[in-house]
Amino acid sequence: MNNENVVEILSKLISCKSITPEDDGCQEFIELYLKNLGFETETKKHGSVINLIARYGKESPVFAYAGHTDVVPTGDLDKWLTNPFELTEIDSKLYGRGTSDMKGSVACILISIREFLNLNKDFKGSIVVILTSDEEGPAQNGIKKLVNDGDLTKHNIDMCLIGEPSCKKILGDTIKNGRRGSLSGKIIVQGIQGHVAYPHNAMNPIHAFSSTLKDLVNKKYDKGNKYFPPTTFQISNLNSGVGATNIIPGQLSMDFNFRYSTETTCEELMSDITKIMDSSDLKYSINWHHSGDPYLTEKKELLDICVSATKEILDVTSNISTDGGTSDGRFIAKICDQVIEFGLINESIHKINEHTTENDLRNTVKVYSQILKNIFN
Repeated sequence: MNNENVVEILSKLISCKSITPEDDGCQEFIELYLKNLGFETETKKHGSVINLIARYGKESPVFAYAGHTDVVPTGDLDKWLTNPFELTEIDSKLYGRGTSDMKGSVACILISIREFLNLNKDFKGSIVVILTSDEEGPAQNGIKKLVNDGDLTKHNIDMCLIGEPSCKKILGDTIKNGRRGSLSGKIIVQGIQGHVAYPHNAMNPIHAFSSTLKDLVNKKYDKGNKYFPPTTFQISNLNSGVGATNIIPGQLSMDFNFRYSTETTCEELMSDITKIMDSSDLKYSINWHHSGDPYLTEKKELLDICVSATKEILDVTSNISTDGGTSDGRFIAKICDQVIEFGLINESIHKINEHTTENDLRNTVKVYSQILKNIFN
């Protein structure tokens, strides 16, 4: 079983229809693979979510690979060039759901560990692998729960590499040392419904909210810093009216989101919004949903090791970035002060015809293997 190459392992993982939060045998395959390498494993199941924790070694330093086996839905199957759950090569591209995000990286992780242990069975330190089937979904019963329940605390993780697809155009061009936080909200503004010909008998919430909306959009919530761009406020949905042209609506609803930096907190952002809304004299309500705090790795050891590995193996000088959406790094950062993300190219992730290449897979294995050597030798 443990003699497969990276494409063969990826093919097996892609064949598992692990649409979040289902795992469909992915982690069972991975667990057996790691056990054959000498890892001790444990599975934590919460509802329909499967989580795997595997460890090789007893000593420090403790280096962890982290990631997820779940994938997003395929979308319209008729638009795929291939069966999304059958790894298929066309014109040097390997197609399949999860090839880049992030079963490709998981396959590379497994091969890099195997190659390292073949040459370094008695190294000083430990390797931990943490996988969940709840990253693409609500992300409540995956790594977040492992952290909150203390399941990872006993491992005393010193450094963690998350295999999320970090690169933009060429392999190695981007390494992430943090991510922005995410705070969403829904504002409901109450008006009074009425006939458009009798506006004095109604109160149009669209008109009443317009100046306040401008204040929300134009406010500078922070200036960012050398790692993060300024916090952004974005409206995702704005709805009012009943579809008729002769009715003044009685209510307006607005969905919005902050992607915010370490220069502010979710509490400060909620306070800012509340102050602006209170100053408007509108009758309103707000519901909040906080997806995660921002995290930033300022300690340099693992970051320097990763930058050195991409330069040595790929001859690429990586850009250090905190852009993109959220990741499970926001949870692991609560128990580990060195969390770095590096993986495949993210250009096709979540899209129809998601793909990677065999060359990128093999080079990612080389980078991961070099990172292991740099940490433990």
